[in-house]
Amino acid sequence: MALYTMVMEEITPAAFFTIVLLMVVLYRTLCAMFVAMKNSSNTNAQPIHLEEVTDHQLTGSLLGSTERTTSSTAFQGASSSSSSLSIRPCRYDVFLSFKGEDTRHNFIAHLHQALLQKGINTFIDDEELESGEEIASSLIQAIEESKISIVVFSQAYASSKWCLDELLKILECKETNGQIVLPVFYKVDPSDVRHQKKNFEIAFAKHQERFKDDIKVQRWKSALTQVANLSGYHLENYENEAKFIDNIVQTVSRNVNRTCLHVAKHPVGIESRLKEIISLLSMRKNDTRMVGILGVGGIGKTTIAKSIYNSIASQFEGSCFLANVRENSRRESGFVKLQNALLSKLLGHTMVIDNVDEGITVIKKRLCSKKVLLVLDDVDQSVQLDNLAGEADWFGVGSIIIITTRDRKVLTNHGVVDDLIYNMKELNQNEALELFCRNAFKGEKPIDDFLKLTKDVISYCGRLPLALEVLGSYLHGRDMHQWKSALDKYKRIPHTNIQERLQISYDGLEENEKNIFLDIACFFKGESADYVLKILDACGFFPDVGIQVLIEKSLITIDEYNNLAMHDLLQDMGREVVRQESPSIPGKRSRLWLYEDVRAVLEKDMGTNNIQSIVIDLPGEDRVCLASNGFARMTSLKLLICKSSVYFSKQPTYLPEELRVIDWNGYPLEYLPSNFRGRNMRILRMPRSNIKELKQIQSCKCISIMDFSNSKSLKIFPDVSSLIMLEKLTLDGCIDLVEIHHSVGFLDKLEHLSIERCYNLSSFPRSLMLRSLKYLSLLYCPKLNDFPEINCQMKFLEYINFGHTGIKELPSSIRNVSGLKDLVLEGCINLMNLPSSIYQLQHLKHLNLKGCSRLVKFPKKLWDNQQYMPPPMNPSVSNHGCSSIVFPALQVLNLRDCVLFEFSNFFRIFNFSSTLEVLDISGTAIVTIPACIKRFVCLRQLWLCNCKQLREILERPPNIEYVYAEGCISLETFLEEPQRSQLFTTWCLPEIVATPQPSREHPKRRHFNCLLSGNKVPDWLNYHKEASNSNSCEIVIDEPADLNGEITTIAFSAVVVGIEHVQDYGILSISAYVISDGVEIYSGNGAFQVSGSNYVWLHFHVPESFKLKAYNGHLQVKFVCFSDSKSKVFKSCGFHLIRRIEGDISNRWYSIRKRSRDDDDDGADLESNWYWTRG
Repeated sequence: MALYTMVMEEITPAAFFTIVLLMVVLYRTLCAMFVAMKNSSNTNAQPIHLEEVTDHQLTGSLLGSTERTTSSTAFQGASSSSSSLSIRPCRYDVFLSFKGEDTRHNFIAHLHQALLQKGINTFIDDEELESGEEIASSLIQAIEESKISIVVFSQAYASSKWCLDELLKILECKETNGQIVLPVFYKVDPSDVRHQKKNFEIAFAKHQERFKDDIKVQRWKSALTQVANLSGYHLENYENEAKFIDNIVQTVSRNVNRTCLHVAKHPVGIESRLKEIISLLSMRKNDTRMVGILGVGGIGKTTIAKSIYNSIASQFEGSCFLANVRENSRRESGFVKLQNALLSKLLGHTMVIDNVDEGITVIKKRLCSKKVLLVLDDVDQSVQLDNLAGEADWFGVGSIIIITTRDRKVLTNHGVVDDLIYNMKELNQNEALELFCRNAFKGEKPIDDFLKLTKDVISYCGRLPLALEVLGSYLHGRDMHQWKSALDKYKRIPHTNIQERLQISYDGLEENEKNIFLDIACFFKGESADYVLKILDACGFFPDVGIQVLIEKSLITIDEYNNLAMHDLLQDMGREVVRQESPSIPGKRSRLWLYEDVRAVLEKDMGTNNIQSIVIDLPGEDRVCLASNGFARMTSLKLLICKSSVYFSKQPTYLPEELRVIDWNGYPLEYLPSNFRGRNMRILRMPRSNIKELKQIQSCKCISIMDFSNSKSLKIFPDVSSLIMLEKLTLDGCIDLVEIHHSVGFLDKLEHLSIERCYNLSSFPRSLMLRSLKYLSLLYCPKLNDFPEINCQMKFLEYINFGHTGIKELPSSIRNVSGLKDLVLEGCINLMNLPSSIYQLQHLKHLNLKGCSRLVKFPKKLWDNQQYMPPPMNPSVSNHGCSSIVFPALQVLNLRDCVLFEFSNFFRIFNFSSTLEVLDISGTAIVTIPACIKRFVCLRQLWLCNCKQLREILERPPNIEYVYAEGCISLETFLEEPQRSQLFTTWCLPEIVATPQPSREHPKRRHFNCLLSGNKVPDWLNYHKEASNSNSCEIVIDEPADLNGEITTIAFSAVVVGIEHVQDYGILSISAYVISDGVEIYSGNGAFQVSGSNYVWLHFHVPESFKLKAYNGHLQVKFVCFSDSKSKVFKSCGFHLIRRIEGDISNRWYSIRKRSRDDDDDGADLESNWYWTRG
């Protein structure tokens, strides 16, 4: 301290300040040198494309975060080489770096606008930096929060120190955050940027003079070289700039929008393996490769395949990841579904393949010239490859097919050479430590006191990823004593077998969870979680809690389709637990599922009281011949599921009384065993059985689910009054069923009653007291003549379907179904009357009376009209004699093909709705659509097809979207004046356009679509073109600048004609696009149900605010049509733009309609078919 005081007394304040300043300068110089040395190590890097990768030429282009991918070859070499697999939250999609004075008001402005139009959130600095300023902190933050940086190199770029500093920051984010960097060479040679020649050389000479800090200048040069080596876009002096911008935008859009596969919760150890596999993917441009990833279950084959897919998928014309090929191929129509998924994903649209051979042909034909990336995950049989990727020449040049499998023979048999097979390795020690710690401690490192225990556990796991995750989750939150106890237990189990490692998790379960886990492993992997929960509950295993415990312990998952999922190793472990119960005698095990074991036990009478569950699922047409006493010794049997054909050598005399679940598809006998009482039965399913009579069913008092659907010999359903626990009864397709015992109508807990397609059913309970019922369907029971009385409040019943029955009327007691939402009476041709009490169904949403051809009127209302009088919509809307509202929740009303002679009475009763969205009165005798239709404020669809007596439509619903009026041959008046003349100011319907990034200039748009029969576009369209019978047509406007200004109306029209000898039917879809300087600025479309030949499409758009700016070049208007039958082509097309100074075309509709009707050149009747839709 004394020395410090003496020194300070000798140094003057000026000297002290000088020393401090020198120290600061020295520190900054050393830091700059370090960064420059780091950057210079990458100076000679060249842009790497996948086809150029060799064993010694691997960069971060394909090895970045597994959660981050690029979208086209322009991005190769652009992603980070950082080992971090995390994703930094991005506020912006794109950051634009450019020199303002030579690009801001031309190229950058166009690029920025094009990006915004695609919904790409782009940051652009709108202010020029003043001399002497440093980069604003907002710019630095914007760079850090951007996913992609587009660096636009122009002639003056290097003259700006701020541009160069921006570039340094961008490269920093590339290294630390994995930011994608896309260089754009705007009328400059990439070589000039890379080597600082010409303007760049001159700029750096000035920098050298201005800045004495030579290290900083060198850093700038290094940054230019590094970015110029990345793949990007180069605009030549005479190249089409609009097309150039469009290519950039498309590339960025694909990268921003493409969804990555989820790789892993903790993606540890992925990147090092990714580099090794990338070397196998190196190729020349005339090569297509099949690469295998080989390893035991649980080692991470699927995980690394997903990572590769995310990293390189953007470099292909199409990509597809087919997961779980082994499992999915074994399901019904499995190969066909896989082929459909493969084609739909690679071609970009839905494909429908009917059989495997057709699928093979289509794959070869449609993909032979397409460069694709295909991943086939978990392949275990050669036939799977034969049907999905038989030969390399099935796919285009440059394609890559990656196959993950446990079986090397599958790869070698398919011609995958040893050099292209990657053997998955276990994690190294550090990776295993990190993965385990992330699961056991939720961090990267172990707690100090647990360090030795952690090393012991990792050693036991053998660095297998799945074992590390499962055991890490198992030990999470437990104390050291529990760890030591568990580890001691582990050491007593052989370490060489994966089964023994994974069984530790099983041993830690309680008895109830063990049973659930074993049942899932043996029987229910891949099954619906709801189905399995019912079965496990019936077996007394409390699955609601047990399933959750298994999920928490990482033993099972529930996938996005609500199916139970389990890793193969865990399933094998569970099945091995059962096998070990009696390795050599299957009859002494608790569960049987392998068909060899099932056959041996049932055919040789080897069953014991150890057996609790059996699932019979034989391959192909194989059968089991069951002895009559085959179940006699299985006194503990609770679960019997039979998916295959089983034949008895003689009549069975015994079924175990402990049975809780029988699910026997195709039960071959006419009766259940005579001494079977089923007192513990919970679920009895025998679809497609030969059952004739259910004699013992009364004794099954605990049963909750019963299903005898498609049992064609069952004639009488018996007395079930004792089945007080029954919740679900299904008798669909019992075509000989004649009678349902009246006791079915009094089951207090019954929730679901389905008796569909019972064509001979004539006797059904005359009254129902089903207080718990939610679903009731007797669809297609034509001999059923009476709808039952509802003798109690059935407030839970939401769905009733008596469609295509013989009922003549509904009872007034229908009011007791107060919670009803769906009432389907379609095809009830004998139905003549509805009770007035139907109006008391206040929750009814869907009423379907389609085809009730004898229903001539709606009932009168019995309550006070004023009670339900709606408030007037506005002072200009009068009631017009309409009095009240009914069905206050109704959304869909279908009266198609009902006679309803008194339609005026119908609209007096049902004159207002704030909920109705679809009204179908097609094929009725309606003459006038009355003015009160305007009070249906939510109506979107109005169907009037084949209303041959319809003469006038007086008003329109305010929010209508679709009006179908095909075959209205008597229609004379469409709207009263002034509605007709105001068609495009009041009928052009308001709508919020849902787009990813809606433009501020278009918060609202109004559209109108109309499809009429005819063959001529309107004369007033100022641009016309005759088409050459193609499904596309294009109009080119050479002087688009004449159209610049605010647009009030955009109009399209096209004549679509049928192809001779091709049947016309289905949906016709028409689209039109306006393209300015290569950028799409507007699109309109319509879809229509058609059945004729020739049509005129009219599309109008009245934008809220729209300004057209067409620069040099031309304006393109492109039309495209598609029909289900591929029978439509364009004959001609037209286009019209109206600027504000031209007024509007609101009065032209009548002239079109009048001319089309009276003066059409070809005599077509344009009013024989009407269609309106909103675009």
